[in-house]
Amino acid sequence: MSSIRVQTALVIKSVALVAVALTLSGCSYNKFTTEEEAIKAQWAQVQNQLQRRNDLIPNLVESVKGYAAHESGVFKDIADARSRLLAAKSPEETIQAANQQTSALGRLLAIAENYPQLKANEQFNRLMDELSGTENRLATERMRYNEKVQAYNTHRRKFPSNVTAKMFGFEQYPYWEVPPEARTVPKVDFSK
Repeated sequence: MSSIRVQTALVIKSVALVAVALTLSGCSYNKFTTEEEAIKAQWAQVQNQLQRRNDLIPNLVESVKGYAAHESGVFKDIADARSRLLAAKSPEETIQAANQQTSALGRLLAIAENYPQLKANEQFNRLMDELSGTENRLATERMRYNEKVQAYNTHRRKFPSNVTAKMFGFEQYPYWEVPPEARTVPKVDFSK
């Protein structure tokens, strides 16, 4: 009789453990869903700022071209990066194209520093202010995106949430990382 009680107690404990696990799993599932939606919304904000920058670039490039015709390589790099950004299909492709664009824009800013008459151009100054504001907004949105990704990825790795993540296929999201070339100061060489 006592072995039946032991078995019954084990069954009851097992059922209780499964019930608790399912309850916790449901909570994790809902939290993952909420966090994923927050990441997607923040990604939309990043894309919004990238589009704003893409809309400004053609005007900026046209305004600068007249003053720095011999630096056409920079303008080609900006146009190529813009095309890649518009054609990007995934967050990874978008991040890579945007980083290429940031690098090209950095070289353009270095050119502007070496052309005093360009700095005096009112249209150029207005566009530079707009671009600077856009870059600040973009940096803020990237930071917020990375914060959402960090919260989600951390939650995804913790126990018992990691079980829910694996069970329902919640994948890790990529961080927006600075490319290696962005860590170096752009150089402009006028000796050519």
